[in-house]
Amino acid sequence: MAARMARASGLAAVLLTGSAQAATVTFQTIEPSGRVLDSVVLTLMPVGKAALPPPRPASIQQVRKTFVPLVSVVQTGAAVDFPNNDTVRHHVYSFSASKVFELKLYAGTPARPVVFDKPGVVVLGCNIHDKMVAYIMVVDTPWFAVTGDDGSAKITDLPSGDYMLQTWHPRRLGMSDLPSRPIRVSADMTESVTIDLKP
Repeated sequence: MAARMARASGLAAVLLTGSAQAATVTFQTIEPSGRVLDSVVLTLMPVGKAALPPPRPASIQQVRKTFVPLVSVVQTGAAVDFPNNDTVRHHVYSFSASKVFELKLYAGTPARPVVFDKPGVVVLGCNIHDKMVAYIMVVDTPWFAVTGDDGSAKITDLPSGDYMLQTWHPRRLGMSDLPSRPIRVSADMTESVTIDLKP
């Protein structure tokens, strides 16, 4: 009995230690005018070598002739499904350098997901409905988020260490990259980020 309790206490200590090492960074993004900014891609790139978990699969739906979500982020190597939950068929494609692909006119969910194996911005379109557009940012890190309507986002389960914060917004498509900035993570923290969408 005492041995079992000792083992349980040891396991609890290990679990607590592991959870203490993971942090959450909360971001609040605004424009220089002070207006909150949604659809901002926030990426934390580890400085130096880091053991990265495998990429998580993702899904981008088609609903009411709209891609949902408008902006997605996936880790390089991630498989993405494109379920058509619409009442009409769609023809999804991308001619972006990071990923060229085509899902010809279909309903339901294609049999195979699309694997995004190169970092960069991928612009999605529909060959049938010209107004349909969406964006996928493919990044070499599992630590990322997209801000919501209130301009906020959280990146969780961050190991302690040094990172470079990189940001992107669809309205900056075709412009030069925004400057990155260093962030040191050792515990839960909040960061304010100001993004100028002008060239």
